[in-house]
Amino acid sequence: MSKSPTLTTSPSSAPQIGSRRLAIVLYVTIGFLYWTSMYLYVPTLPVYVEGKINNLAMVGVVLSMYGLWQAVLRLPLGIAADWLGWRKPFILSGLILAALGAAMLGLADSPGSLIVARAVTGLAAAAWVPMVVAFNSLFPPREAVRATAMISLVSSGSQVLATSVTGSLNQWGGYSLAFFLAAGIACLGALLVWPAPERRRPTRRPSWQGTGRLITRQDVLLPSLLAAMSRYVNWATMFAFIPILANQLGGTDVTQSMLVTLYLGVTLLGILGATAIANRIGATWLVYTSFGLLAIGVGEAALAPSLPVLFFSPICLGLAQGVLNPVLMGMSIQYVADAERTTAMGLHQSVHAIGMFAGPWFSGILAEALGLRSMLGVTAVACLMLSYAMATRLTGSRQPERSD
Repeated sequence: MSKSPTLTTSPSSAPQIGSRRLAIVLYVTIGFLYWTSMYLYVPTLPVYVEGKINNLAMVGVVLSMYGLWQAVLRLPLGIAADWLGWRKPFILSGLILAALGAAMLGLADSPGSLIVARAVTGLAAAAWVPMVVAFNSLFPPREAVRATAMISLVSSGSQVLATSVTGSLNQWGGYSLAFFLAAGIACLGALLVWPAPERRRPTRRPSWQGTGRLITRQDVLLPSLLAAMSRYVNWATMFAFIPILANQLGGTDVTQSMLVTLYLGVTLLGILGATAIANRIGATWLVYTSFGLLAIGVGEAALAPSLPVLFFSPICLGLAQGVLNPVLMGMSIQYVADAERTTAMGLHQSVHAIGMFAGPWFSGILAEALGLRSMLGVTAVACLMLSYAMATRLTGSRQPERSD
């Protein structure tokens, strides 16, 4: 009798080989569609929003909603998924919200509707927590960094593809085409969630004392804080104000799309590099080097005299972010027991989402008050100083404090 392609093993046993391969293929496909839908309109979103608002501080508020609602939802969602013992319902909800948010952005005609629409996409992005952990659960704990690097590779690849066509989509059908196409792609991803196999774990009532211990562990918290710093920088620059700077330097929608695609393409190379060398070089060394590159990339943008020179910035920013994403994500759950991993990942992504919220929000205020280039200069210096102060504490925290 042939075996059913579902994960029917007991909690203590490994998935059957055929079921594991099916699960990997389906989650990779779902993740690809998910991030394609989330990024298809991102390169020109800041300019689209600025055209409807014409105030940099308010543009920052709209864009910051994406990070704010991730920060609010990701940790509770991680706790809920561990409690339920099931991650698929949360993944499905995220894809439905991604479709709804994209359609709302395409129809928005006021600051309030833009804020609500971007908030919905932020809620959708919280689904990345159970998606990462569901994929990670298909690999042994010793391969945590490798598994997160693999799924990060998928997300970055889909983002590169999505952003590379944004400018062309805008030329063919206006801004609305990218938004509505993104909604359709998210709906396709939602359909694929249903057959995706997942081993349902026993319901586990959360221990608030245990959760408190988990979120204060330095080996979990410090990588999350560093991730928040890196996200602050990238969402203050590549996904907010560097496209606007490019527009001021004479760039078109296609140029803005090329900048973000270059950034994401180099991010992909950074992830590949992290996958290959993380175990040989050491994660902490990679963290130091990557934050130095982030500061260089932002500083170069602040000083760029022309559009061609500006293209150097996404190369530095993308390489740094590509290394930091899987390294810090993997470090944050490496020594956490499987039953608490979704909670730990929820904490990590909630904390780094604070950076995604604060980046466009606070940098928008600074840009309106000081000017766009001055804001970038301040960001470069602050990134270098604060990240290195936190990274020095990271070295002593890498001890296997396993949860019981």
